[in-house]
Amino acid sequence: MSNERIPLLIDTDPGVDDALALLMAFNDARHEVVGLTIAAGNVGLEHTVANALKLCEVCKVDVPVFAGTAEPLLHPAEDAAFVHGRDGFGDTGYAPATRTAEAEHAALAILRLSHEHAGKLLLVALGPLTNVALALKLDPTLPQRVARCLVMGGAVSAHGNITAAAEFNIAFDPEAAHIVFSAFPKIDVADWEAVIAHGFLHTDAERWLAAESPRAGFYAGISAHTRAWSRAGRGERWHAADALAMAFALEPEGALEVLERPLAVELDGRHSRGATIVDWNRRHGRPDNAAILMRYDQARFEGLLERALAAG
Repeated sequence: MSNERIPLLIDTDPGVDDALALLMAFNDARHEVVGLTIAAGNVGLEHTVANALKLCEVCKVDVPVFAGTAEPLLHPAEDAAFVHGRDGFGDTGYAPATRTAEAEHAALAILRLSHEHAGKLLLVALGPLTNVALALKLDPTLPQRVARCLVMGGAVSAHGNITAAAEFNIAFDPEAAHIVFSAFPKIDVADWEAVIAHGFLHTDAERWLAAESPRAGFYAGISAHTRAWSRAGRGERWHAADALAMAFALEPEGALEVLERPLAVELDGRHSRGATIVDWNRRHGRPDNAAILMRYDQARFEGLLERALAAG
């Protein structure tokens, strides 16, 4: 077996659960994070870029950060500051990172890195898909160079978390999601409903956060707001969407059930704009373009979280 690390490009909008996913990626010996391309989503682009840079600094990783697009392709969208804090990192007032983002636009960085790591690149999208959609419009051959594309997004039976039918990342920029799901022959999907099925106890999270590491200390601070919000609204289990997606990305062998089906994004719809419509019975004869995570090994997932927080 080759010891060569898998190049990992993460498109993200940090965000508290994005930050946890990034800690997992930085801690994984089998993967090398080759770039962070930053989207607007959870909060505005100025904050998501600053948060990505700060997390790299806390973790002492020198991964390039590329700022992307500040708004959806077509229609304005509301952020999720009510969950993550106005700055996306729990409004802790942290000192900004000393490093700044690269000059290159995120969409261009996605294309360049896809050439540098052609046939090997793992592309993981944890936020709205605006940057990836722009890259595809610039170069429709992008999917030919991506070994695996994984998206955290969707609600595959329309149990939405931002509208009745839609999940936040897809609803933030449905046109971008439509472009991406139409372009890639197969996308691994970790959707909101899988996230709800893989919650973990707040008491366990608090134990992991007590680890004697700068990462755990920083994460305990930035996640306090969202953990309190979650506990008040959702009970004893906390749900970290991007962390589950990252577990599926880093250790796909932990998936216990994955279903392949055709998936389309609803762009119109009086009640359903941004919904991910899965053709469960394959009524329309379209190809299976989504590999949907249904069940993941919970102990493996929680072990990844605990080790990522405790890392030096």
